[in-house]
Amino acid sequence: MATIGFIGLGNMGAPMAANLVKAQHHIAGFDIVAAARDMLAENGGHIASGVPEAAAAGDIVITMLPAGPQVREVYLGPDGVLAHARPGALLIDCSTIDVETARAVAAQAAAKGFAMLDAPVSGGTIGAAAGTLTFMVGGTVETFARARPVLAAMGRTIVHAGPAGAGQTAKICNNMILAASMIAVCEGFALAEKLGLPAQTLFDICSTSTSQCWAMTGYCPVPGPVPAAPSNRGYAPGFTAANMLKDLRLSQQAAGATGAATPLGAAAANLYQIYVDAGGGASDFSGIMQFLNRTQSGQ
Repeated sequence: MATIGFIGLGNMGAPMAANLVKAQHHIAGFDIVAAARDMLAENGGHIASGVPEAAAAGDIVITMLPAGPQVREVYLGPDGVLAHARPGALLIDCSTIDVETARAVAAQAAAKGFAMLDAPVSGGTIGAAAGTLTFMVGGTVETFARARPVLAAMGRTIVHAGPAGAGQTAKICNNMILAASMIAVCEGFALAEKLGLPAQTLFDICSTSTSQCWAMTGYCPVPGPVPAAPSNRGYAPGFTAANMLKDLRLSQQAAGATGAATPLGAAAANLYQIYVDAGGGASDFSGIMQFLNRTQSGQ
C-alpha cells in the first residue's frame, strides 16, 4: 500500500482520508484546523506538522482545499508541495477551483518533473463518507492510470475527462446543470402546492415522466418522497448552498471568459446569491425550496 500526504481535512477531505486509511494506505495529513488533524489521528492516520512534511511523506500527495488561491499557495509557495514533494511524486488536487488555476499549477508542476491531476469530486459529504464519490479527472492518460487505484478507494465512478483543467471544466458544468435543475424542481413543487396538488402525487408522476432528473428522484427538495434526501433532515447539508454558489460563480467566470451563453446558469447564480445572503449558506443547496416557499408567502 502507498504512503500518501493528504492536505486539507475538512468536511470532504476528512472522510476521503479515512477511506484511504481503511484501504490500508498510510496517510500523513495536515490541516490548519486542529480538530481536523485530531480526527485523522482518531481514524488511524498520522498528523503531519505542516504542508512540507505532508508533501514529503510519500510518492502521492492529495489536496482538498477551499479555492484557487489556497491551491496556488499550497502548491507554489516556498513551503508548498512543489518545493517539498519527493522527486517524481504523483500530485492529485481534488479541490473545486477555476480552470485557469488548475492549468497553471499543473504546468508548473510538470516543469518541475511532477505528474499532476485535477480531480474534483461530486457526491457531497455523504458520498465522501461512503466512498462513492465521482471523480472528474484532468491530466494525461498515463497519470490517470497511475492514480486510478488510489481514487478507487474513495470513489465509485472515476472518469478521465481530458487534459489538465478538464476535470474542473466537467465539475463546474455538472454543478451549473444541477443548480438549475434543483431550482426548476423546487419551483414545480411550489406551484403544485399552490394549486392543491400533493407533493407525493407530483413526485409519483414526474419521477416517471419527462421531467425526471436526479434533483427530483435522488434529492427531492420537499420532505417525504425521498427519505434519504436532506429535506427530511431539516436540510442539513450533504452539499451546502454556499458551496453551490461558489461553483456557480466559477461557471459564470468561465462563461464570461469564453463568451458562452449561460442565462439559466446566471439566473441560478443570482438566486443562490440571494439565498446565501439571506442566511441559507450553511444549509443544503436543496434548502432553496424553503427560500422559494418564504418568497411565495411574502415573507
